[in-house]
Amino acid sequence: MKQASAFEKFAARCWNLLNEGKPFTPIFTVGTMFIFHLTNVFDWNLYSSFLMTLPLFIVYYLFDFPLFLRNYLWIPFVIYLILFQVVSIPLLVTAILLYFFFTVFFWGTLYYHLRIGTSWLNFTRFWKLVLKNSDSTSGNAQEQLPKFLLLLSVWNYFYISDLTEFEYYDWLFIACFYLFVSVFAFILHQKLFDWKPSIISTYTQNVPPPKEAVTKKVVVIVIDGMRKERFEEANTPFLDELRRRGTEFTQMETVYPARTVVCFTSMFTGTYPFEHGIKSNMVWKLGIKVESIFDSLRKVGKKGRLLGIAHLVDSMGDDVETVTAVMHKDEADRNIIERAKKIMDEQDPDLLVVQLIGTDQIGHSRGVLYDEYIEKIEEADALIKEYVDWLEEKGKMEDTTLIICADHGQADGIGGHGHLDEGERFVPFFMAGPSIEEGKAIREKHSLVSLAPTISYLLGAPYPSHSRGPVLVEALKKTAGERK
Repeated sequence: MKQASAFEKFAARCWNLLNEGKPFTPIFTVGTMFIFHLTNVFDWNLYSSFLMTLPLFIVYYLFDFPLFLRNYLWIPFVIYLILFQVVSIPLLVTAILLYFFFTVFFWGTLYYHLRIGTSWLNFTRFWKLVLKNSDSTSGNAQEQLPKFLLLLSVWNYFYISDLTEFEYYDWLFIACFYLFVSVFAFILHQKLFDWKPSIISTYTQNVPPPKEAVTKKVVVIVIDGMRKERFEEANTPFLDELRRRGTEFTQMETVYPARTVVCFTSMFTGTYPFEHGIKSNMVWKLGIKVESIFDSLRKVGKKGRLLGIAHLVDSMGDDVETVTAVMHKDEADRNIIERAKKIMDEQDPDLLVVQLIGTDQIGHSRGVLYDEYIEKIEEADALIKEYVDWLEEKGKMEDTTLIICADHGQADGIGGHGHLDEGERFVPFFMAGPSIEEGKAIREKHSLVSLAPTISYLLGAPYPSHSRGPVLVEALKKTAGERK
């Protein structure tokens, strides 16, 4: 299986400018305005009027409007229409048409056909998924539409107005409107945005680091984007058997925002975005600000590898063995498992993390409530069985702890994840191995930030510098848990 090339890593970062909702809004708004006024691109008024609109761009960049908060975005636009009474219907219609062309045809059809081989007719389903989607990507029509309609309207208002004729009360009127939008957004987030997971306030301290390893190896297989209740509906005999032979955490919670690079970074540093610095899939400054589990292992002469897509390099750097994400959806996880065999055979790491991407790809391109999504979970089950059987044949499962989990779930629509809508927040998570309790289910709420310190404990390494998650000692057999 090919590694992600330097070009693919660069292209992935460029794509995130259009995929992540925050950078998409200004890029799309500016692009639409210039397309609409193509014959006037050298008109200074087009640029000066943009500067007049900049405060609104800043407000919409600073604040997310997740889930039901997005409904409130229509209020500033409606107030603008009532107070300013200046609107360009052709401009707004152009913007709406461009938006749905980008999301439904360019992204949902052309992009997914070229990247993972979806049908040229994917638009026949994708348009419905875009309208229903609730995550933090540009495909969230319910958030993006009211944002760019207001920004374009205000920008066009300044563009067609003669600013030299404005009196002081006109500027006061505009300033009051900007102040209203800013205060409105602030109050919404202070009073109504209350569903983020609780932050663990202290660093890992529920158990001291062990003086020796509890297990020889740890293998973590992350089924990217596997929604918990859809997993329960799938026919997964091997994973079900692992759960019966190990310990399951039935209330394992992901982090906010539930984006892949954010989740993986939190899982393998043990802390949150405000501390490790990765706040979306769009990474403006490469590299984490804290230690990772891979840094901890190096301190005791051990080695860890993360096999995943190019996006993860932005966070974890050289600890990532990249895989190309440009391959047919029916070949992706098969190729990843073959690569995982090669890494274990040639490098024999003490920790191997494997990211299976097929389930997430289908969720994004075809939706999570369809049979294709279940089929990908079942395919992952068969491939994980094949890999574990291979490890046993190679003698690498004698004292190995196996951890199976998802980084986040997926909501309805285009497999949305980011804002912790239904289907995103709680993920499958279970452990099996000689040191793990058998047939046990832990029903108390836990967080994925516990993964890094738990791996450290299992492999006899110090906790990462800013690890906050408690070690999952409930899963350890008493003799293993007593080792210090």
